Amino acid sequence: MKIFMYCQHVLGVGHFFRALEICRAMKGHDVVLITGGAPVESILPENVREIRLPPLMMDRNFSGIYSHDRDKSVEQAKSERRDFFYRCFIEERPDILIVELYPFGRKAFRFELDPVLKGICNGTLPPCRVVCSLRDILVEKDDVESYEKRVIKTLNQYFDALLVHSDPDFLRLDTTFSRMDEITVPVHYTGFVASMPDRGKTLSELWPLPAGSDASCQRIIVSVGGGNVGRELLIAVVNTIALINRSEGFRNRKKIFVKLFSGHFMDDETFSFLKQFESEFVQVSRFTSDFLNLMSLSDLSISMAGYNTCMNILASGVPAIVWPFDQNREQRLRATLLSYRHPIKVLSDDDLAPEKFSVIIQEILDTSNKGRVKINLSGAVNSARLIVLPSIYS
Repeated sequence: MKIFMYCQHVLGVGHFFRALEICRAMKGHDVVLITGGAPVESILPENVREIRLPPLMMDRNFSGIYSHDRDKSVEQAKSERRDFFYRCFIEERPDILIVELYPFGRKAFRFELDPVLKGICNGTLPPCRVVCSLRDILVEKDDVESYEKRVIKTLNQYFDALLVHSDPDFLRLDTTFSRMDEITVPVHYTGFVASMPDRGKTLSELWPLPAGSDASCQRIIVSVGGGNVGRELLIAVVNTIALINRSEGFRNRKKIFVKLFSGHFMDDETFSFLKQFESEFVQVSRFTSDFLNLMSLSDLSISMAGYNTCMNILASGVPAIVWPFDQNREQRLRATLLSYRHPIKVLSDDDLAPEKFSVIIQEILDTSNKGRVKINLSGAVNSARLIVLPSIYS
């Protein structure tokens, strides 16, 4: 089968990598990943090719979208995207279209999605099954009634199935969407979409330490996803580790080594500031392809609480400290629920003060053990299996 996967990331890259993980699981099919955010360098599976639309992104205040290509205005990018996306359907004739998030989100991109959905529905485009790919938690809206009414109308009119990437025994969609009983298309829970670490890679390969380091040292991996938010957490970490290293008690405890990753889109000024803290104990990078393997070998993860990062924490079993993005409820709700099942400490803003943060870090390093949570993390494989079954559409 030929399968289109439409994914628009607007701030970070979590949506992109979740979509890519689903594409990776669709072995044996011709998969086209259609992306519309700033380019993300990644290794694609052999059966997956990427079509990049002129990139549009959201500013960090969520006040509007902007063109990532400075030579194009937003309206120029929109016009090109709309026409090109529509032509793709005529030329490629996919059997299945998977739309990530819409109509539950990405309303700003209906200018290109609705013409295709209408064309499939009224027969002006070749026949094609349409599936919505949706994460576990929806962000809150100012006018909930109007929002949910619009979602229901679009979903029931243009889509053939809804895949919810969550474990229903842990978190159901009706936690953040009240009109589930009005959805008329089939709804299927897939489990969470999660990558799994490669247990074949050793600690000495991935995290070599300075000569003479004690083997009992402790390793902390720090991340904020791939976007341009989380600056406050990264700065708090480097300041706190510097405080721990200066403290009188540091000489009497295990050495702490830190690998800090700022993400693809962190601004240069912040990245340069963080690099000033590099030492034999702290390494600062933007990105690593071995992130999940490093996490699985770490004694502690410090991060924000996005969907992908939380799934990485569960897949690796690492104890974690998370600072949820407070623009909406999504990250704090997920992190709080997970903290009942896994050693996760959810931070408040006040906890970022180095004196308080250092105590939290040392307490978790001294008391937490790695573990496995009984939550379904097979969402990618299950999604790939479900979308090709005719029975899921009826």
